[in-house]
Amino acid sequence: MREITVEQLTQVIERLCIDACQFLPGDVKDAIARCRACEDWAIARGVLDDIIENYRLAEEKKMPICQDTGMACVFLEIGQDVHFTGGNLTEAVNEGVRRGYENGYLRKSVVKDPVRRGNTGDNTPAMIYTEIVPGDQVKITVAPKGFGSENMSAVRMFKPSAGIEGIKAFILETVEAAGPNPCPPIVVGVGIGGTFDKAALLAKKALLRDLGSHHPDPYYADLEKEMLEKVNALGIGPQGFGGRTTAIGLNIETLPTHIAGMPCAININCHVTRHKTEVI
Repeated sequence: MREITVEQLTQVIERLCIDACQFLPGDVKDAIARCRACEDWAIARGVLDDIIENYRLAEEKKMPICQDTGMACVFLEIGQDVHFTGGNLTEAVNEGVRRGYENGYLRKSVVKDPVRRGNTGDNTPAMIYTEIVPGDQVKITVAPKGFGSENMSAVRMFKPSAGIEGIKAFILETVEAAGPNPCPPIVVGVGIGGTFDKAALLAKKALLRDLGSHHPDPYYADLEKEMLEKVNALGIGPQGFGGRTTAIGLNIETLPTHIAGMPCAININCHVTRHKTEVI
């Protein structure tokens, strides 16, 4: 059994909150650069140039890439041979978010009550997702999620008779309805299977996958490629001004499900697809 203090977890989360908001992942930057190289619409090229300049300045000046520094989504893959000491795990995660958003001068966007509102003042509580895995390490991923894109997400409980064509139509319908609202070019996370809630989590986790990766099942890898091409054919373009680049990536995650259902969720992210990971 390996012991890890919750203070160590807090310190890592504080650092990841700040880094995630200031430094865009390399795979996302590469995808934007590839799209810029093949964009033939002058306005779209100009918008992509502005996006590239923006994330370069954020890195140089150590400032947030976007003013919406999001709601902190914290994914913990906890080795079953780990024992946390020194306090409460949930409190430690929230303390890390609190410190990160205060010390990083990041915007606090969380309200105490979904209807009556009232800012919590420190961007807590975090949305915490835990998974027990083999081993004696903890993999921590912080993914600040802005709500311009989160608000454009959707879940639908299909009957199996809808088939793959129903899922394809749902993806295109959701992206087209989102239009310029999620600040395209976007990343589209698709979750298929599980239950109502699990499909949504799959879609969110799909956004964490490297944009150069593919689903391990060739059937779904081909579907990712097909749907990315169809999404870009919608012509929404960067910031909604038209062009070839509506999405820079589309990732699908799947799980077994019940014989009577085929849940499908779509979680959209803007081009500022922020996530940072550290293993302790």
